[in-house]
Amino acid sequence: DVLVALEAADRGYVLESGRVVLSGSSERLRDDPGVRKAYLGV
Repeated sequence: DVLVALEAADRGYVLESGRVVLSGSSERLRDDPGVRKAYLGV
């Protein structure tokens, strides 16, 4: 579960085709509109 992972982590990385396309604090990733739509279903 992505939300559980973001709560446990200090930093996170979003990979696309094996490449890092976004990185940052768990708060930044959780609040990013693209991440929310693609991975959180929000």
